[in-house]
Amino acid sequence: MKLENLHTKATSAPRLFRSAPDRPMAMLRQCPAYQATPLRQLPELAEELGIGALTVKDETRRMRLGSFKALGGVFAIAQMLQDASGTTDLTGETARKVAAGMTLITASAGNHGLSVAAGARIFGARGIIVLSSSVPEGFAERIRNAGSDVIRVEGSYEDSVQYAIEAAEKNDWLLLADGSWEGYTERPALIMEGYTVLAEECRQAFEETGTWPTHVFLQAGVGGLAGAVAAHIRDHWAVQPEIIIVEPEAAPCLLKSVKAGKLTRADGPESNMGRLDCKDASLIAFDALRRDADVFVTVTDAEAREAACLYAAQEIFTTPSGAAPLAALRNLQPGPDTRVLLIATEGPEQV
Repeated sequence: MKLENLHTKATSAPRLFRSAPDRPMAMLRQCPAYQATPLRQLPELAEELGIGALTVKDETRRMRLGSFKALGGVFAIAQMLQDASGTTDLTGETARKVAAGMTLITASAGNHGLSVAAGARIFGARGIIVLSSSVPEGFAERIRNAGSDVIRVEGSYEDSVQYAIEAAEKNDWLLLADGSWEGYTERPALIMEGYTVLAEECRQAFEETGTWPTHVFLQAGVGGLAGAVAAHIRDHWAVQPEIIIVEPEAAPCLLKSVKAGKLTRADGPESNMGRLDCKDASLIAFDALRRDADVFVTVTDAEAREAACLYAAQEIFTTPSGAAPLAALRNLQPGPDTRVLLIATEGPEQV
């Protein structure tokens, strides 16, 4: 494990996304599939790890898609459709006509593609999801079953992102990436805004019980979830925890970027943490996390795999990506007076 204390508040510029969950919460309240995911208490595992309390936000069944990503893509499409149609009645004739003319394309490591596919189906748009050869076929089949087209490309996740960018430009399609870069921030900002719902569900529960966590571990790929949750915590939680960002040892793009003070690519081998195996950080997530997070750590593939087995013994079934923060917690051992919040971000892969 590599640990870096790189917390900095060097910039006071506003974040490039909204940390408040008001708009996505309003949309989700109209969705029959929406309900808050559970906060699981794991006292036996907490004792084993030598900490005071362990709470896990279990996203493995979120909105029948099995991942926190369900909160991002669906909300982003709803907001894009609302802006394009000029109406908040997204089931009405005006919105339906606009949606029928929309083609949304994105690259995905799996879960984001499922969310975009679900949103496209709900609102009547066309979805095209680009998957690299490393993404399990189970994800591709689930995306097709959700009504979107799947394009397979050889190479890495970054290759699929480049394909989606070029295809969007060539065909005048709407790119809905969950990463961001210079000149492309508005739509990823909507996705991150959707993720703040997860943090708000936690805030409401902790406010009710009064048992706020002292430490929050957040896994990061391009950084969308970590950036959104960390920003919500800093802006809206009554009690402030230490925030630890967890990345694969093979892809520490945020750690490298924060250390360098600018976006920095993290080349490395393929990781078994497939949804976190991203070599380039999202611009708006990096910009926020370099002031909102306290510590950046990496975990190995073996550590993440072992952590997934620990979760399974607690009947939380997730992947190495979903278990990466537990791996980091095992390594850090913050002490008996700590209360820790983790997020099991996704259910098991379907291959």
